[in-house]
Amino acid sequence: MYESFVNLMAAEELIKEKGAQVIVGMESWQEAALVAQVGKNAQIPILSFATPAPTPPSTSLRRPFLVQIATNETAQINCIVSIISFFHWRKVIVIYEEEPYGGDPAILSLLLEAIHKVGSELEYRLVLPPLSSMNDPQGVVREELLNILSKQCRAFILLRSSLPLAMHLFREAKDVGLLGSDSVWIVTESIASIVHTTNSSDISLIEGALGIESYYSETNRLYQEFYSQFRQAFRRDYPEEDNSQPGVYALRAYDGITTITNALENITENNITSTTLFDKILSSNFLGLSGQICFKYGTLSNNQTFRIVNFIGKSHKVIGFWSQKSGLSKERISDDSANVFPGMVHWPGDLRRVPKGWAMPTSERPLRIGVPGRTSFEKFVKVTEDPNQTNNYKGFCIDVFNAVKKVLEEAYELPYVFEAYNGSYDDIVNHVYNKTYDAVIGDVTILAGRWDHVEFTHPFAESGLSMIVPVKKDSLKAWMFTKPFTMEMWMVTFAILIYTMLVVWFLEHQSNPDFGGPLRNQLGTVFSFMFSSLFFAHREKLHSNFTRVVVVVWMFVVLILNSSYTASLSSMLTVQRLQPLTNIELLKKNNSVVGCDGDSFVRKYLVDVLKFKSEQIKNVSSEYYYDDLLKNGSIMAAFLELPYANVLINEYCTAYTASPQHYRFGGLGFVFQKGSPIATDVSKAILTISENGQLKEIQETWFSPSKECLLARTTLDTDSLSLGSFFGLYLITISTSTICFLLFCFHLVKKFRHHLKSDFTPGNESVWSKADRFLRFSIGEVKTPFKAPVLLENRETFQASSSTEAEMAETPH
Repeated sequence: MYESFVNLMAAEELIKEKGAQVIVGMESWQEAALVAQVGKNAQIPILSFATPAPTPPSTSLRRPFLVQIATNETAQINCIVSIISFFHWRKVIVIYEEEPYGGDPAILSLLLEAIHKVGSELEYRLVLPPLSSMNDPQGVVREELLNILSKQCRAFILLRSSLPLAMHLFREAKDVGLLGSDSVWIVTESIASIVHTTNSSDISLIEGALGIESYYSETNRLYQEFYSQFRQAFRRDYPEEDNSQPGVYALRAYDGITTITNALENITENNITSTTLFDKILSSNFLGLSGQICFKYGTLSNNQTFRIVNFIGKSHKVIGFWSQKSGLSKERISDDSANVFPGMVHWPGDLRRVPKGWAMPTSERPLRIGVPGRTSFEKFVKVTEDPNQTNNYKGFCIDVFNAVKKVLEEAYELPYVFEAYNGSYDDIVNHVYNKTYDAVIGDVTILAGRWDHVEFTHPFAESGLSMIVPVKKDSLKAWMFTKPFTMEMWMVTFAILIYTMLVVWFLEHQSNPDFGGPLRNQLGTVFSFMFSSLFFAHREKLHSNFTRVVVVVWMFVVLILNSSYTASLSSMLTVQRLQPLTNIELLKKNNSVVGCDGDSFVRKYLVDVLKFKSEQIKNVSSEYYYDDLLKNGSIMAAFLELPYANVLINEYCTAYTASPQHYRFGGLGFVFQKGSPIATDVSKAILTISENGQLKEIQETWFSPSKECLLARTTLDTDSLSLGSFFGLYLITISTSTICFLLFCFHLVKKFRHHLKSDFTPGNESVWSKADRFLRFSIGEVKTPFKAPVLLENRETFQASSSTEAEMAETPH
């Protein structure tokens, strides 16, 4: 603060006593803001090297004569956020030096907005007073850092600070352990560009940190000439200094003087006024040592390009670039950010991997993991105490965590300790939120209300609410034998049977004695033949080849029908059906009592969502109680999450079944503190063991049903076989019968024509008479004349034939 007022008094003295028409300098925004007010009153240009605050263009009206030849702070923030996003640091802590004159609220709002866009958040902000205002700098800074030490986040952004305070901060941070492994420090240009001016021991304090510097070309002729002259002059004036490299502030100072010189040269008037000089300065447009010099609203308007530097020992190296157009890139002119940093960064603590920006567990401070100690289903988590009063943890969730830990150990160690917790699931999740536990390993359901406070991993088991009800065998079995086929199927099958029967009779009754005799005998024979064919028990011989084709196809159809009917009926005789009270609305209407786990969220869900009355719900504390409660009618149904319902059904497969309606939830997952990078690594590990089949093996180990249950799986219903299942088969048999019938008719017409030629009938016989004769001929009432004697086998046959002829003779034509 004192230095700012000294600069203010010096500026007023230069203007009033020396007649200065332009003032150049001011490296801090505090100084620039004070001197800009003096420039406004005197109406003379003020060229400042201070980083401009992220303010709207209208703010320039308050300081109309201020020109800022410095890096835009908004661009720096975008660069920092790009680095945070690239390394997936979910939380950050911002540290900056307090300044009483503008800038801080705006820059913080800008930073918050930018990091939220990439999915990160601000964990904490540390505002340090200026070093000159602290009576005990070491005590004040150490106390603030100890407060940070209690937090998990280890990604720090030193946003704005003087160099002395920054070095003091790093010195104390190293003492308290905030510069170790998995810590990340990012410093802005105000520190990175001048840190080389301090002594070598101070430079080594920030080893492993990342810094941002404005890019400028070091290969052009103008820079080479300036570089040579600067080093000579610096070594002459400061022979005791080791580092004589010009920094970006030296380049900007040179460009500032060049801007004023060019402005003066472009003024053609003899009387140079401050307003004219200011206008010429704003119209500058040339390539300077620090980049293109062009102003808009009093600040540099060119697109900023930054170098990303990594501090190593007493020096630093460039590891990448950033620009507003291309983002992060390995080369200055490149759009490829895929390989910007890997393998190039020297991280704090000589870490060989990307730091997590998080206080990772160590053997001295292992990950403190809460485990549900009071669970309803012990196959998921079971906590037992051995004689040494040491808890043993086992179950499906524990095995999944052990498999995940083996995957994580390929990248880093994960020391941990389990602690049993005998409260509700909501309580144990809240213990992660209030940082009592670092994580929870157990069968915790992912819910929206919990998601807001903690970090869940990818689910390792699906979840949903299922209703379990008792099963009973169907008591209405009197007409069970009709259920394998639908009514439509039975009717069509019977119709095809009749059709096939008529075709067989028509094809056989003329030539086959077994199908002869009076009409009632013929019908009886054909009915007997067709129905006995259903059981392959027919005895009649077939004479016509057409009939044989029809019967072969029909027998094939019968074979398929018999097999399908037998299989379907066998399944239906063993199927078990749900009891009547399977409808939730009916349960509520009848005030039926239902059971659920009282320690889980299910009870609240039944009341708030499904609208059960609280007195209808019975808390069940163990899986072993459900069987007795359902059997004795204490509860009519049990509402369980899907994984637990599967366990219960696998245990009592013949007694209970689950309703087909499920209310889905987010699944079962592990719980970590918000922003924890371990949660992301565990999620990836869960996907790994899921893809390689290890998760399925664990599930089969704990939840495989018994052989009895595999054979006696209950279903909600067994569909009857419909016509659609046999449409093609029926089409074949109908087509075959019809084709054979038509071919036989064609053959019969030919025989009838031959009969007409051999029979002497009047030439003027009517069409109806011919049709009647053909009908009688086709059904066998008109015989074709014998061309040769026929030896009858016995007298009965001869008499039957004679009587038939006599009857035909008596029939009028």
